[in-house]
Amino acid sequence: MRIDVLTIFPDYLAPLGLSLAGKARDKGLIDVRVHDLRDWTHDRHRTVDDTPYGGGAGMVMKPEPWGEALDAVLGDEPRDRVTVVVPTPSGQPFTQAVARELATRERLVFACGRYEGIDQRVLDEVADRAELREISLGDYVLNGGEVAALAVTEAVVRLVPGFMGNAESLVEESHEDGLLEYPVYTKPPTWRGRDVPPVLLSGDHAAIAAWRREQAERRTAERRPDLLPPSTLLEGVELRAAEPADAAELYVLQLACWVQEMHANPGVRIPALHESLDDLRSWLTRDTVVVARSAGRLVGGVRASLDGDAWEVGRLMVAPDLAGRGLGRTLLTRIEELVPPEATTYALFTGAGSSRNQRMYKKAGYRLRGEVEPGTVRMTKPVRR
Repeated sequence: MRIDVLTIFPDYLAPLGLSLAGKARDKGLIDVRVHDLRDWTHDRHRTVDDTPYGGGAGMVMKPEPWGEALDAVLGDEPRDRVTVVVPTPSGQPFTQAVARELATRERLVFACGRYEGIDQRVLDEVADRAELREISLGDYVLNGGEVAALAVTEAVVRLVPGFMGNAESLVEESHEDGLLEYPVYTKPPTWRGRDVPPVLLSGDHAAIAAWRREQAERRTAERRPDLLPPSTLLEGVELRAAEPADAAELYVLQLACWVQEMHANPGVRIPALHESLDDLRSWLTRDTVVVARSAGRLVGGVRASLDGDAWEVGRLMVAPDLAGRGLGRTLLTRIEELVPPEATTYALFTGAGSSRNQRMYKKAGYRLRGEVEPGTVRMTKPVRR
């Protein structure tokens, strides 16, 4: 595979000569060529940018040097033999599936933009001469395309046959089967009082495979529930509006869940542990409440109510044996979907020591707004319609 990179900072791509990528170049598996875009400028300042038509902040990369550079690098290569990759925040999200696809190409040409980007006419012309792929690493903005070009190149070339010494390691990686990779361990079996899970020392390969699959699903549900189909997260689980008959089970589940919160926040008064069944029945009829049921038992719940312009979310609870499978995030999403039209903000409280809860809420878009009382923090996010 041949890889060309066009950039105004050629030294940025030096890491491609290191580690496995460098060895692959030495073995002839990949041919990497880095080009300085300024070599195709014709003024003494080697100018590659100018002000944007229509006004606005920032500068736009000029079409002339890009046109000449691409003429030189692409030559008269047939359209179906070269793929031009343009890293841009407005591009297609980069995934392992995209990496596998790009790994089948004979030639990749990376056009690393800077400033406000490359003149659109350059991209339009490229699309007429080659396969154009505009790729985004994620929902954030970098100073230029070089970091993205490095990341995409590393993800792609490691899939080239012969690149990895042990090809089996590619099969069990994160995202290869749609899941995040399971936790891994090595010697010694005990380190600083922490033991390797006994199943990994059992020699029972079927049990090890089952444990790894379960751990991969659990980790994916906890960290990236968007990767899992609903059947994986909620197999046999029904979400519905709460009914008065749910009160007793909901009360028992609430006590079980907030005892855990008490341990995570020592010394903090936990209101849920001081409620009576009648207290719960009162807010069950007053607030919007969603419960989850599975195999004949109540396994989760959440409530919300409107306070001014805030949709106040609370009492998000999941049965301890189902924790980490994405049910909490699903309940949160469901109660958010029920937000009334006059609400502009989602808001909730959680324990300052409840790190697991805070991680889930942050992944859902909530941000810390400070400690409202000792041991209790408030988190909010805007309602977007």
